[in-house]
Amino acid sequence: MDIKSFLDERPISAYQWFLVAMCFLVVMADGMDVAIMGFVTPSILAEWDISRAAFGIVVSAAPFGLVIGALVAGPSSDRFGRKKVLILSILIFGLLTLAAAYASSPTEMAVLRLLAGMGMGAAMPNASTLLAEYAPKRRRGLMITVMFTGFNLGSALIGFAAGAVIPDYGWRAVLLLGGVVPLLLVPVLALFLPESARLLALRGAPSAQIARVLGRVTGTRFSGDEQFVSDEPPLQNATPIGVLFSSGYAVRTVALWVTYFMGLLVIYLLTGWLPTIMKDNGLSITTAANVTALFQIGGTIGAIAVGWAMDRAKPAPVISLAYFLGGLCILAVSQMGVLSAALGALVFSAGFCMSGAQTGLNAFAPGCYPTAARATGVSWMLGMGRFGSIVGSSVGGALLGLGWGFGPIFSLLAATAVCAAIAVLLTRAGPTEPSSSREAAAH
Repeated sequence: MDIKSFLDERPISAYQWFLVAMCFLVVMADGMDVAIMGFVTPSILAEWDISRAAFGIVVSAAPFGLVIGALVAGPSSDRFGRKKVLILSILIFGLLTLAAAYASSPTEMAVLRLLAGMGMGAAMPNASTLLAEYAPKRRRGLMITVMFTGFNLGSALIGFAAGAVIPDYGWRAVLLLGGVVPLLLVPVLALFLPESARLLALRGAPSAQIARVLGRVTGTRFSGDEQFVSDEPPLQNATPIGVLFSSGYAVRTVALWVTYFMGLLVIYLLTGWLPTIMKDNGLSITTAANVTALFQIGGTIGAIAVGWAMDRAKPAPVISLAYFLGGLCILAVSQMGVLSAALGALVFSAGFCMSGAQTGLNAFAPGCYPTAARATGVSWMLGMGRFGSIVGSSVGGALLGLGWGFGPIFSLLAATAVCAAIAVLLTRAGPTEPSSSREAAAH
């Protein structure tokens, strides 16, 4: 019995939707802890009486930790299992966020945030990989993009919590909250999160063990005579990292990295510097903040829309079209200016397309690799792509310092989005998963 074909042909069970909910909560907790420093930094600066420049090491520590965590997590997950690495990653960033609440210096805080970032970087790719291995192909895009909307929700929730908690209890209480939430998830995941049945089959686990896991997820009673397999394309390299660069996967790997890098560069430059750019061009800070919020709202809606479309058409062209349309929206903003009556609609549309495409890429990537290297492929895409967020966050200030204006910066971002649209189409080169039992049998 091929596990993928079995899952593709069955109705989606309540437990599979419960798995979506568990992974959603993981990503939500991840979003809370990734965004948390932005909300507590002003209070820390005031209490410790230090400059923004001196505190920069703390702000940049977590993003570098995210890169390290993603690069380490993938091979570890492919070797030791999705469930173990996912739970360990949540435990790590929960405990270290709690510890950061008691930090007494920027250096101490930076070390704790670096280590917490490593846990955060490991959580998201493992959650998406595990969910992809239980989601039927006909609904995989929607289920994974719904999961990823938890990130924006978590970022928003910790912001609201910070506004309510800091005036009475201080910034340390916010970090305590950011540590407690993921730790509360650990026992729930330990009890209810299944290991990947496809990975178990690939490892030669006993059929009885796979039957218990798969039966629990799908609500199926097996006879005990089944022999479970995970039908996979033949691999030329036994190591997960080697698979990424083997014949048939190397072009796909580089294309995913380039696409993810370009997408994050655009998104982080826009969200990080758009309020400043608009204020410098004549808008009030309140209007600038509200317009920037439209980008995030559009992104949340766009993620679900792109996921829905990916399940009804070929995913790569859908993602490519979303990036291309996002580039057109950004170009329109550069031509019409910040005083245009259409500014809000264009920024919303840019968020809808760009963030929708970026989230869609997260849903698309697990299907680009075989089970033996899937977590490595997804996590290394996220890790390498994170450099795009680092570049995007820093290059905005550099361009403004060089005298670049509103129009040139947005024109550059539009061109970057079009590059992402082209790069994602190159991922179609290489082997693909069988999409039905007929194809599996033919393979």
